[in-house]
Amino acid sequence: MSTTNLPGHSAPRYDYVVSVPLEAGDSRAALEAQLGGTVVTWPGSDCMDETDCVALLGFNRSPAAMQALSTTATRPVFIERNKDVFSGGGVLTASMGGSRSIWASGDIQAWAGGSRSIWASGEYSFLPQNTALWSKINLQAAQALAPNLGAGVTVAVIDTGLDLNHSAFQGSLSDPSTWYDFYAGDALPQDEGTLGTGGYGHGTNVAGIVLQIAPGAKIMPLRVLGPDGSGDVSTIAQAILWAAAKGAGIINLSLGSTENSKVVQDAINKVTAKNVLVVSSAGNANSNKITYPAALAADDNAADFSLSVGSVDLSDRKSSFSNYSDKLEVVGPGENVYAPAPGELMAAWSGTSMAAPMASGALALALGQPIKVKLKDLENTLINSADDVYANNLNKAYKGRLGEKGRLNLTAFLRASLK
Repeated sequence: MSTTNLPGHSAPRYDYVVSVPLEAGDSRAALEAQLGGTVVTWPGSDCMDETDCVALLGFNRSPAAMQALSTTATRPVFIERNKDVFSGGGVLTASMGGSRSIWASGDIQAWAGGSRSIWASGEYSFLPQNTALWSKINLQAAQALAPNLGAGVTVAVIDTGLDLNHSAFQGSLSDPSTWYDFYAGDALPQDEGTLGTGGYGHGTNVAGIVLQIAPGAKIMPLRVLGPDGSGDVSTIAQAILWAAAKGAGIINLSLGSTENSKVVQDAINKVTAKNVLVVSSAGNANSNKITYPAALAADDNAADFSLSVGSVDLSDRKSSFSNYSDKLEVVGPGENVYAPAPGELMAAWSGTSMAAPMASGALALALGQPIKVKLKDLENTLINSADDVYANNLNKAYKGRLGEKGRLNLTAFLRASLK
């Protein structure tokens, strides 16, 4: 592992990743010699059975050669496409699936100084542009109900990295020993790229949204997406396992794929079995099918600890870009959400990627306080306390496909959750 930042660098990437159940006597070298490929991950000493004792190998071979491997291997193997299977928000576009506008004239000191009140006369003082958004989900009252503001809770943001030097994040990041850049293979998950191009700034925005909801929480930055916003199955799975091992209580995945990844889902199942909450965005293709892993949040083995999030506008109308499905569990106001941008700037982004960290922040607010519900029921409490988005006649075409009830209501959620 490199301890220095490697800007513009990427770690070895593979076209395919293969899950291999380990047998007695296996070693990395022996497995590579037997199957070919390169060991990407190796289980720790705590694996207890064949479900846990699985290695991942990376391959750069033709589809025909991979098909041959599946029939000639002396043990069962599971083969997946790996490279660029995931993208931020579920759909890779030049602007990460949404609009983006720079606001460079704001009061940066509102982030760095900490002396200003979060709310003043009903206005969100840090970023007045978000006042209507936060009023919609009752954030002011919610922060009054949860005065610890998420203190003691770590939220892993698995994304494009973030601007580690931005004033917004000083004092709000986890210990540097918990950071990692899985995309570049170094210890500094710095958001990289050209402003306004591809995915650059996406993770910075997502982390900034979490902190606006729960300012006392800590962000664990983990980079898995490149400057274009795309990423690999193997690195995302590694980051999920890393986050749980390093102390994250909540994992935010503002990314997705149209393909169901067993490797990623297995990682989610492992961490949720350890009581880590996972929040995933639903995707931005305006499709009647949400992206993975969000699509499995409601019915996989980890359902009690996984949550899927879509987007609505300030009228509670489905956002034009948001995916929808009877599997979608909740929505948030994900349009034109202002947050930090690289280079001491602020920027507004739109996407289900922006709604997901609102839910992650809400969960952090709850976990920063004594709760009266079981941890496994916390996300269901968030779902069941949402405001009805079907009563306004704006979403007739999407009845039952924008969550069981609809849009986040943080005050109702905390009243139902806190002691």
